[in-house]
Formats: sequence, structure tokens, C-alpha cells
Amino acid sequence: MLGAVVLIVGGYLLGALPFAVALAAASDADPSARDIHIELWHHGGKVHATLAALVDVLKGVFPVLVGFGFGLPIEVVALSGVAAVCGQMWPPMLGHGEKGNSTGAGALVTLLLCYQAYLPLLSVLPFAAGSVMRLYALSRESPEWRDSGHPVSLALPLGMLLGFASCPVLCWLSGHPQALVVGSFLLLTAIVIRRLTAGLTQDLSVGAKMGTVLLRRLLFDQSLLERSLY
Repeated sequence: MLGAVVLIVGGYLLGALPFAVALAAASDADPSARDIHIELWHHGGKVHATLAALVDVLKGVFPVLVGFGFGLPIEVVALSGVAAVCGQMWPPMLGHGEKGNSTGAGALVTLLLCYQAYLPLLSVLPFAAGSVMRLYALSRESPEWRDSGHPVSLALPLGMLLGFASCPVLCWLSGHPQALVVGSFLLLTAIVIRRLTAGLTQDLSVGAKMGTVLLRRLLFDQSLLERSLY
């Protein structure tokens, strides 16, 4: 019981570590930017942006590996990955957290590999496709292409949503343990809640229709007042 509590709480605190924010503060990037990774890409350098993304992925990988390595129940291991994502999205010390996509993807892939759930790994394909398309858009010199509202750029938030949504379905269809189904569904739930609620009050304050606001947030993780920069 104590080991389970330590792993879950430790996963949350690890996810909450503001590594990317600290890296931005140490470079020319703005640590208060809504998407710190794109801020680092444009103003801190590609090396810093890549390092920040890698650390965010490892935040999800590490607690899952520790729990699996110590032979803790699969339910606990899955919850530790969810806790890491929640820590990144809702840290206790910052005014706002990050989107949780990188940490969630790291936790999800590690969980599936540890428990040999190979068919659900197909859910990674939308992650990869969206990431490649967004990187391609960022590599273009045209400001129009680099804008987060460009159709190519929108493939990343949409791909992330499709990946997280397909995983619990694939786990269920392939007969894997219920803990994997529930754990991956909780990851999806956390991601969706963050998308729908972060800054929602400001969006609704301009008199926009609730349905339009929520749909844009769910599919593309974008605010009407301030676009999410991927």
C-alpha cells in the first residue's frame, strides 16, 4: 500500500517539475508563454526545445518503469502514469500547467510495452503523423505555415486526441487486462478535461457559442482568444 502511494504521488510531483519553464527562463524564451515548447523552438533554440520535449516524455516513462520494475499491481502502475500527466497539466506551484500530450504519450507507450499490449501500440501512429506534420510546418519560412491555425499544424492536436482515444478501444478489443483499458481511458479523460477547461471562462466572456468553443477546444486544443501554439 505504501509503495503504491509513493509511486502515484511521486509520479504527480515528477510531472509537476517545471523543467521546460526553467529552461525557458535560462534562455531567451518567455517562461510564461502558453505553449512553452513552441516558445523554446522559436526563441530558445531547437536544441532546448528538443531537450524539453524529451524530458516531458520521460516524466511519463519513469514512474511506469519504476512501478513495473518493482512488481507493483498493474492498476497502480497505470495510475502513476496518469498522475504524472495530471502533475504536468495541473502543477501545485504554477499558475498554469502544460498540455500533457508528451508526458501522456510517454506513459502510454511505456505501459503498453511493459505489459506486451502490442496491438494498442497502433494508437501511436496518429501521434507520430501529427508530430511529423507539425514539425514540417514549423520548418517552413512562411509565417502562414508556422501559424498554429494552419491545417497542417492542426494535425498535431487532432492526432494526439485520436491516439489517446483509440488506445482504450484497442486494449478492450484485443482482450488485454482491464487495468490497461481503464488506465488509458483515464489518460484520455485527463487530456480532454484539460482541453475543455483551460481558459474556458475567457473564451465564453466574448459571447461565443458554447458548442463552438468546446468543439474547437476538443479537436484542436485552441482558444478563441489565444491560439494554442504547438
